[in-house]
Amino acid sequence: MTKLNERLTWNEIVEQYPDTWVGLKDIIWKDESNVESAVIVAISNNADELLLMQVNKEVELVEYSTPDNCCHLGMIEMI
Repeated sequence: MTKLNERLTWNEIVEQYPDTWVGLKDIIWKDESNVESAVIVAISNNADELLLMQVNKEVELVEYSTPDNCCHLGMIEMI
């Protein structure tokens, strides 16, 4: 797993880290289900590592970046 701390748009994330699990925080949403930009906290080929980070509240959302779409994986915290 690589730890980062960089804000990128979703298109930049897909371009720089294609087909990779990314852990995101400080998300700006384009709409209800699409990320406009976010701070990448970590990248990994293993979703389990990032899901553990999400459980520990180190990331808000775990995504798999693909060139044409994204796949949300994770939990929604109810306030």
